[in-house]
Amino acid sequence: MTSEVKLTGRVIFKGNPGYEAARKNWDPHTDRFPRVFVFAQKTQDVANAIRWARKNNVPIRPRSGRHSLEPNLSQVNGGIVIDVSDMKKIKLNKKSGTAVVETGNRVGRIVDTLARQGFIAPFGDSPTVGIGGITLGGGIGPLARTTGLISDNLIELEMVDAKGRVLRANKKQNSDLLWASRGGGGGNFGIYTKYKFKVLHAPAKATVFRITWPWDQFEKVVKKWQVWAPNASTKLGSELNIGPKKGGNVSMVGLFLGPKIEALRQLKPILSVGTPTQKIIRDLPYLEATKFLLPPDPVLTQKFSNQFSSGFGRRPFPDKAIKIMREFLEKAEGGTPAGFFFLNWGGAISRIAPKATAFFWRKAKFYVEWNSSWVKPSHAARNIALARNTRKKLQPFIVGSYINVPDQGIKNSGPVYYGKNFARLRKVKAKYDPKNVFNNPQSIPPAK
Repeated sequence: MTSEVKLTGRVIFKGNPGYEAARKNWDPHTDRFPRVFVFAQKTQDVANAIRWARKNNVPIRPRSGRHSLEPNLSQVNGGIVIDVSDMKKIKLNKKSGTAVVETGNRVGRIVDTLARQGFIAPFGDSPTVGIGGITLGGGIGPLARTTGLISDNLIELEMVDAKGRVLRANKKQNSDLLWASRGGGGGNFGIYTKYKFKVLHAPAKATVFRITWPWDQFEKVVKKWQVWAPNASTKLGSELNIGPKKGGNVSMVGLFLGPKIEALRQLKPILSVGTPTQKIIRDLPYLEATKFLLPPDPVLTQKFSNQFSSGFGRRPFPDKAIKIMREFLEKAEGGTPAGFFFLNWGGAISRIAPKATAFFWRKAKFYVEWNSSWVKPSHAARNIALARNTRKKLQPFIVGSYINVPDQGIKNSGPVYYGKNFARLRKVKAKYDPKNVFNNPQSIPPAK
């Protein structure tokens, strides 16, 4: 038997046809020049790629949906990108209420496949995010108050470790790995190939809404939303977006898993704020409702580069915090997707103890993120500084940060992403990847 390890799957080296297309990520500024892309077709291709990378001493990056929001996470100069996006099987077991999905699926595809068969697959705010990345970091979205986080529904997984061994984790075997995979973030412990989720029956219909206000009413709307949304029915998920002062507006999108008449009652307090310029409130068949909430995404690569940051609010923002928001929105570039984004928290999310899974930030009232955006590379530094300085100013009013919306400006980020679960995550890392083969700028270091 030879000790030679060969790359298998669809292999594209630098200089090969298809290399430029393989390099495209959703965000242009995450652009890098890897030595090779391996598009795995099956688990064995992933194992071979890891073994090859170790033998050739090449850094490894796993990639599924290409939605990485910071550089050097899903690509790295001179490295190997193990891309799992061709692994797309979905198996729904209606009897047991479970679905096994391969890691290359995008969220929209799973939502659609399951909705057509009468089941709910949780989702965030984009259909093209990979199920791999979103699940491992927690997985938040407008259904989370009903279903819990996407990772809360993860009951079993398949992962290839640093030695190229295929592991399974569930309650009975490698249960510490299952614990860590429910919010511990991608790219830390190995490369995941399959997930098994428990899934809920979908309602026949759901009520969706989109309400828009003029930008200059954002303070009033934010103040009311932060008191109203976390206390609304747990069947109601609400995303609030505030765009830049130059050309932006305020919009609230979401759904209520129930009839329109009850949705209107729930929405009444927020509808009475300011003067909405648009009110869409519709009850739709569940499948149509998911289409309303997951409109098509920008193509690869989108035009705008972004710098994101995030946190969790334990109480409504005081005037001081709202003023910091205003300063940010006044400086953000007009005509871009920059702005603030809020998601109401609670319900099923908060019914799980902070240490029961790797995802720690259970006790908040809302999630908040903001991003600055730009097109010209010469505007990058200014916009990155704008987002990161806003974080410093908002620090007294938020806790933690969401690993799926990484900000490499955060120093000693472990406790910020993982709270009191960081020490235990380091132990799990030491067990499954003691040599720190899977690492990136903010990955979990093994415990000493």
